[in-house]
Amino acid sequence: MPEQLTLFNSGIFSGGSYDKLASIPDETGNKTLDEIIEISGYSYDPNQDIFYSNMDPWQRKIGYCHFFDVAAAPMGMIIDCEPIFFDYNDKQWMIGFWKGQYDLVSGAEIGVYRRTPNRNPLSYMLGSYYKSADDNELLQMSFTLRKNGNVLFTRKDRHWWLTGFKLGEFSQPSELSMAINITLDNTIMRDAFIDGLRNAGYSDEEFTHFGTTVSFNFDAPHTPQPITRNKALEWIIQWKNEQLCNEFEDITGDSNTVPEKLKVLEELAPELYKRILRMGRSKPLYNLFQSGLTAAIALLVIIIGTVFYNIVLL
Repeated sequence: MPEQLTLFNSGIFSGGSYDKLASIPDETGNKTLDEIIEISGYSYDPNQDIFYSNMDPWQRKIGYCHFFDVAAAPMGMIIDCEPIFFDYNDKQWMIGFWKGQYDLVSGAEIGVYRRTPNRNPLSYMLGSYYKSADDNELLQMSFTLRKNGNVLFTRKDRHWWLTGFKLGEFSQPSELSMAINITLDNTIMRDAFIDGLRNAGYSDEEFTHFGTTVSFNFDAPHTPQPITRNKALEWIIQWKNEQLCNEFEDITGDSNTVPEKLKVLEELAPELYKRILRMGRSKPLYNLFQSGLTAAIALLVIIIGTVFYNIVLL
């Protein structure tokens, strides 16, 4: 699943929920910028010129449900989704893969989520809800993201949410491919994950495994894409995304480093600057989910109340 890094007008700094850390490494060379990036849940890799998610960003508390994928396109993200479902150790797991255009960045994600089976009626309205993997459930993962065969960047870590986002790069999801390696806990979990790949439509020729590590390529999705990924909406959103990337390049073309580029944007294009740190799955997306969840709960209460009234009082 899967929503853009948000700066000052997004609500990230409200409510004291995401306090500034006392010590933040100067990864961009600009301490203030690093602090903003850290609060947004990310760090900067100057060697590859990419942003990536930290171990304990605010997004970890949110988890995953299919609603996030459905809402991605209307929120400005045209991304391919590939959720792999399987059962292991008395839990239902979802390891998801995403790649595409996230507003002003091209990027990719691997997310590890799990849930205890239940019959929550809200799952029928918003999709089954999965919690982010705990520290004892982290998996060793890696991927190389290529655009038209050329390497954009590589990520490798033991993580629950392995990501990378390249600022100002515009891509169609079909131009991107992920060469993925995932090391599962044991052979039982490995075989369950492989069954999930098969159920998603992968043939045995499309993946390999050595020990407990499974390797495959995520290019064209095997699973159905969200209903919002229709051609008309996709064209509109991608046109907007490409214009933003072109504007970014036009304004910052003479700058060499990320801090220099953002300083130029802050001075010359403040509106673009305010949305520049919107990578991955943004707070507005999760706020939309919270609103939908509240509405679903209210609807459920009304239904239960009506049924109770009809059965008991009539």
